[in-house]
Amino acid sequence: ELFLRYTTRTSALELEDFSAAKKRLIERGNQFADTSIRARASIADLGARFIRPGCVLLTHGYSRVVLALLQKAVTTGINFTVIVTEGRPDGTGQDMAKALAALEVPVTMVLDSGVAYALERVDLVLVGAEGVVENGGVINKLGTYQIALCTKSLNKPFYVAAESYKFARLYPLSQQDLPMEHKPLDVGPLLPRGVCVDNPSRDYTPPAYINLLVTDLGVLTPAAVSDELIQ
Repeated sequence: ELFLRYTTRTSALELEDFSAAKKRLIERGNQFADTSIRARASIADLGARFIRPGCVLLTHGYSRVVLALLQKAVTTGINFTVIVTEGRPDGTGQDMAKALAALEVPVTMVLDSGVAYALERVDLVLVGAEGVVENGGVINKLGTYQIALCTKSLNKPFYVAAESYKFARLYPLSQQDLPMEHKPLDVGPLLPRGVCVDNPSRDYTPPAYINLLVTDLGVLTPAAVSDELIQ
């Protein structure tokens, strides 16, 4: 969605010459790809310093920027362990676990419902974000909010790694303010008729539960996001 928004924000779409419009869209697509790569590299450099030797961190779902940050920590010789949630319903936690295993990082997968149990042995939580809203809160994969709640109650740090192009002038007041998107969900045996299944794909984590955001603009407090949007 971000890619489409960036590439189509051009007057080239109004051109009658299809070839010229196509060329411009491809150029903007390549620009977005370059911007994404540079942003992830910058975040990896900044964020790797938060990974201490011997630490245990928990992450949720699959995030390319989180993976880049952890890969940077690996290349600098830091030994650490990662606990990955299973990431239902789309199994993104499995993708993250496979990627980390390929880097020879010790990985443990836990059930989404087992986060509070696992957090006792965790030093920090690191997640990505689908969007960062004006008050410094984040929109991310379903389950991020409950992880943040548990992390806060245990006085553990909760960090978000996100590219600055994901900053948005939005201000959700509750979970119901998010656009609804449902992904296929296998709940096992057929449920009795009349039982409803609610499976939104993302949730909103308020800024009060976030310690810091690691971005390509620097390491920010949630309150600093609105300042960056003003500039």
